[in-house]
Amino acid sequence: MESLNKIHLTVLTLLMFPVIILGWGYDGHFTVCRIAQSRLSKAAENAVKDLLSDTGETELGSLCIWADQVKFRYHWSSALHYIDTPDSLCSYQYNRDCKDEDGKGRCVAGAINNYTSQLLTYNNHPQYNLTEALLFLSHFMGDIHQPLHVGFTSDRGGNTIEVHWYTRKQNLHHIWDANIIETAEEKYYDSNVESLVKAIEQNITTEWGDEVKSWETCSLNQTTCPDIYASEGIKAACQWAYKDVNEGSVLGDDYFLSRLPIVNLRLAQGGVRLAATLNRIFG
Repeated sequence: MESLNKIHLTVLTLLMFPVIILGWGYDGHFTVCRIAQSRLSKAAENAVKDLLSDTGETELGSLCIWADQVKFRYHWSSALHYIDTPDSLCSYQYNRDCKDEDGKGRCVAGAINNYTSQLLTYNNHPQYNLTEALLFLSHFMGDIHQPLHVGFTSDRGGNTIEVHWYTRKQNLHHIWDANIIETAEEKYYDSNVESLVKAIEQNITTEWGDEVKSWETCSLNQTTCPDIYASEGIKAACQWAYKDVNEGSVLGDDYFLSRLPIVNLRLAQGGVRLAATLNRIFG
């Protein structure tokens, strides 16, 4: 399929630009995509390798941050990384919340639906850049599982809540994007993301083994179910991210140790569900 091999020049050149961390940080997105790639069916594995072939990379994990890197070039994509929900309702509704000033469907849930639909044309003379569609879908599946990417409108998902992470001044959103993961890597994994991935994969087969089937399952025979993931996200944001946090709070061991299991769970769910979605798309 000739069109599958025509990768836009921007895909290849923008991979060389510095990372802009908005969303899970690099390690979070890497973890989601590495977990997913290890769970792909043979058909999905072959399709992913085909779509990545002109990027010079074979591992989806190393490209999972790409959608953040291209925000400065693809300005229209910025609104696709998150969902703003009404303050303190702790609920999500697609028709109410998945929109921005440019229209309905412009949020991370709408983006997941859109790029899933594009990838479903893989075997039918696609009119889309499916390499970009794969990279966007993989990244957005990670974003929607970061609780504060389905956060409150007034504080922009915790971006305007200034606190301290131990002794360092930080905003709450960034703590969930990167600081909890980085602190866990320093404390338990010798600052090695590969060790973090292995630990989460082990928990997928042991601690969460009985839950994985329900994570993978979509309602009404849908290919992907971002509304479920977003509803889980805002509940986790209320129960864990925002809870007991005020402007100027000092967040240390108590916050870290109680929230790390939620971060690990959401990373695991993101990876499992990305794999399940790709397996359904290419199956």
